[in-house]
Amino acid sequence: MGRDRQGDAGPCPLENPMTPTAFFLHLSFAFGLFLVSLLTTRYILRHFKVIDIPGARSSHSVPTPKSGGVSIVVTFLLGVILIFCFADATMIPRRHFLGFVFSALLIAGISLYDDVKNKPFLIKLAAQCLAALLVLAFGLVIDEVALPWVGNVTLGIWGYPLSFLWIVGLTNAFNFMDGLDGLMGGVGVIVSAFFCAITFSQGSTFVYITSYTLLAGTAGFLLYNFPPARIFMGDVGSAFLGFAFAVLAIIAARYDHSHTSFFVMPLLMFNIIYDTTFTFFRRLIRGERVFDAHRSHLYQLFQQSGFSHRAVTLFHYGVCLMQGGAAFWMVQIPGDRRLFVFLPFLLFQAAYTLVILRMAKTREIV
Repeated sequence: MGRDRQGDAGPCPLENPMTPTAFFLHLSFAFGLFLVSLLTTRYILRHFKVIDIPGARSSHSVPTPKSGGVSIVVTFLLGVILIFCFADATMIPRRHFLGFVFSALLIAGISLYDDVKNKPFLIKLAAQCLAALLVLAFGLVIDEVALPWVGNVTLGIWGYPLSFLWIVGLTNAFNFMDGLDGLMGGVGVIVSAFFCAITFSQGSTFVYITSYTLLAGTAGFLLYNFPPARIFMGDVGSAFLGFAFAVLAIIAARYDHSHTSFFVMPLLMFNIIYDTTFTFFRRLIRGERVFDAHRSHLYQLFQQSGFSHRAVTLFHYGVCLMQGGAAFWMVQIPGDRRLFVFLPFLLFQAAYTLVILRMAKTREIV
């Protein structure tokens, strides 16, 4: 399976939907996965009693089931199995496919164990590093980027530490931001939808299908997670999605037919990456223990300043939609100019930061 076998592959049921028949097959496949996620989430809600008990750092006040992200992982696993069995012509090389799937499932399994046992962060971080190293061992590495005034830069050996930091960083960013009803569930839906559409427009096969697999899985879960949430994603969902998006960005840039710019995913996730990075360095400068649980992310201060879960969540949805529109534009311009697309969003986030910190200070939250 993979490119080494594409020459003798027969007709593919999940070929790119350029015909009405193929489009219907893709739509049916995605809807079927959505139903799987929906039913799995309902089952977990009723029978899988892992409960998040509210504490001093919680943003909810009622004990709520967590690990609803299992439904996202189950849907993903079913989707990639079907891709492996029936969509040979869409596949990336087998070793890259196996590296992606095995490492993602490793993250999901360890995160589910943490949801049940509540292990220290450093143990979770060690597991994430192991999964990232597994990705690199299977050959999934960022090897080239386009920079302003420089052009395409071959990273060589530096591709390995940069890929490692990207994967572990985005995994934790997605995980850390999962603190309000529907926030990261909706972000996951928006990001996967835009990444699906952008990579498809660039000629994608594998990443396009995998993206709508994640879209279907996250959408089925979101119906029970949107404010007021009946179930939470848990680490099994948030760490898994962050990891999957990080590795898909590498696959799309280097190993998928689309060769979509690596910078698409950082732009789609820019508000998430910014909040996590700003909060980390702000706490570090203040001398706080950066690995301890806290409620000082910008989105948390936003909510503590008097806004509802739904208001904060919808605000971030809107930002993600703007970033998605900009990502569509970014892939149409020369590669060495693409980083300039980040500038207005950086200015927006800087202004947003000042407003949130001022509101929090007025209410004596910080």
